[in-house]
Amino acid sequence: MSAREHGGPFRAGDRVQLTGPKGRMHTIGLEPGAVFHSHRGPIRHDDIIGLPDGSVVENAAGVKYLALRPLLSDFVMSMPRGAAIVYPKDAAQILAQADVFPGATVVEAGVGSGALSLWLLRAIGPEGRLMSFERREEFADVARGNVATFHGEVPENWSITLGDLAEALPEQTGRASVDRVVLDMLAPWECIDEVATALKPGGVLLCYVATVTQLSRVAETIRDAGCFTDPVSTETLVRGWHVEGLAVRPDHRMIAHTGFLITARRLAPGTELPQLKRRPSKGEFSDEDVEIWTPGALGERQVSAKSLRKRARAASAAAAQVEHGRDEASPSDEAR
Repeated sequence: MSAREHGGPFRAGDRVQLTGPKGRMHTIGLEPGAVFHSHRGPIRHDDIIGLPDGSVVENAAGVKYLALRPLLSDFVMSMPRGAAIVYPKDAAQILAQADVFPGATVVEAGVGSGALSLWLLRAIGPEGRLMSFERREEFADVARGNVATFHGEVPENWSITLGDLAEALPEQTGRASVDRVVLDMLAPWECIDEVATALKPGGVLLCYVATVTQLSRVAETIRDAGCFTDPVSTETLVRGWHVEGLAVRPDHRMIAHTGFLITARRLAPGTELPQLKRRPSKGEFSDEDVEIWTPGALGERQVSAKSLRKRARAASAAAAQVEHGRDEASPSDEAR
């Protein structure tokens, strides 16, 4: 999202989050002359354009709505999805544990619906570079539409490469040219060697996996590679609290397990990591154990091609609406 969209009055092409009296949220793209309809009555977009962020607007029936620009966390939770998204709680930890910094060159696989791409693009800034890899074209289309909707255009410092990371990464990057690698994929252990070649010494590898079997295998593969620090594994649980006067208690529902994060840093070539003292293992995994790491056993969710095409169209339409709204903005709109 550009700096222009972070402040100042609402303009044509801006995304606005309308919150009704019962807390229900609606996100719309502002277009001159357009009308937002709900069962509570219509709201003219022209009545919102020109108002300061955080204003209250009334619809034709006198029902009041709070108008705010959506936060990135709001946007990713409501955007069209091709694949399951990385939740904001995990995205925040990914940025922190991978130490993603402005100007960094980051590799991401897979791109999914583009939620993590948006967080990474914000963290690296305009001077950084994000290289995303995705095996499924439908997912890439959804992600491209979502990122274009949020930014108003496809960022110049972002690319999506279709194909398998293990094959495509060596073609797109040089040896020791990448600062950070973030893998959100079913079998990240399949491309550890290619990632090790692309990462700079001291660079960070972070894998986001859903199950303990995935976590175990990727950890052992990182150790066996012999060119990373010992991996560190975590999960993030977030519990909200109800606070109203003296009625203070935990929320009945919480965002608990969504995935595990496992991180390791690239060693300098030729470096041998000192052996850590560990308790004796009760046994290594065998070929038979690999069966429980198959896509079916891991619970990979299959999305139909028809559903993916529908979601890709929705993401593209949202991006086109943002662009159309800006094109329709008149000089008088900009002056309001």
